Amino acid sequence: MDGNQDKPIIPVRPPLACDPPFWARGPHLQTIAANYLPSPAPALPWERIRLELEDGDALALRALAGTTGVVVQLFHGLGGSADGHYLRRAAARFRRLGHTVLAVNHRGAGEGAGWARHSYNSGSTGDLAAVQRFARARFPGQLQVAIGFSISANMLLLLLGRGGAELPDRAIAVNPPVDLEACSRRLVTGFNWFYDQYFVHRLRREVMLRPGAQPLPATGTLRAFDAVYTAPQAGYPSREAYYAQCSSAPHLAGIRTPTVILTALDDPFAPGGDILACPLPPAVHLHAEPFGGHMGYLSRNLADRRWLDYALEHYVGQLTEKPRPLAGAGSEGAADYLANRRETSPQLMFSRKALM
Repeated sequence: MDGNQDKPIIPVRPPLACDPPFWARGPHLQTIAANYLPSPAPALPWERIRLELEDGDALALRALAGTTGVVVQLFHGLGGSADGHYLRRAAARFRRLGHTVLAVNHRGAGEGAGWARHSYNSGSTGDLAAVQRFARARFPGQLQVAIGFSISANMLLLLLGRGGAELPDRAIAVNPPVDLEACSRRLVTGFNWFYDQYFVHRLRREVMLRPGAQPLPATGTLRAFDAVYTAPQAGYPSREAYYAQCSSAPHLAGIRTPTVILTALDDPFAPGGDILACPLPPAVHLHAEPFGGHMGYLSRNLADRRWLDYALEHYVGQLTEKPRPLAGAGSEGAADYLANRRETSPQLMFSRKALM
């Protein structure tokens, strides 16, 4: 375990903010355009690994050995895989920097289709812990940096907040849905129906590829899918119990691992306001962009438009440098964050009440 845990690390914000181009202004344009904009990424010489889990299921991992002594672990979003465009770009970028890269497919995802009888969910922290054990055994003595996207960001924060021995040394959570009940309700409103149907379609397809899969009853929304499949399959008595126990918001205050939460205030279903409503400990640095949608972050001030990739490289660099604690304080809590950002960014002249 890294000796710098429990010591404040104060990341410096990246010099460039996300500045949306005119054709990608608004949360839905950011979210959708980023998903469909061409994302060239080189083919990488991955080592394919089957990680056996204690319950007989397995995860499909991909590894690339580096030379810097830093391992960057990448965990995809809901219904995705290690072939996701954002994950492929991140892997290529950290490979160029010389880091070891470990890309993880959750149960039944990617090339792991058919390897798992059980599904992953927002509370699958045991699987993340298994990856930590593997990474430390495979790459001993190296600094472990975990990056979770969307649902994996919530899993990662939940793992960190609950504590334990099997944690990464550093963490970055990108657009985490920290309040599952609120996020699921937003998904059934207005244009968010588009994302809701996208998730339901992909999850139902994943389920039917599992060994011994049985036909599913009709589930027109993600909330319905979680009620009839996700919650009972994971051992929760109800959808409400699943959401309550697997939301990371109540656990954020318990995080001791140096962590960056990267979010957008205009995320259409997992907005940064959910995080701003939570007390944050010194170990957590909150970076809430005014614009970016859900994992979009298209910006006109970068040649490739991909501000998220730029920010991830920046924060991995910050988190893996020698700690530089500031006198008298740890990382910004939500109240400090709001106060400081009001002073430095005219785009964030909002009230805390307006975000809740």
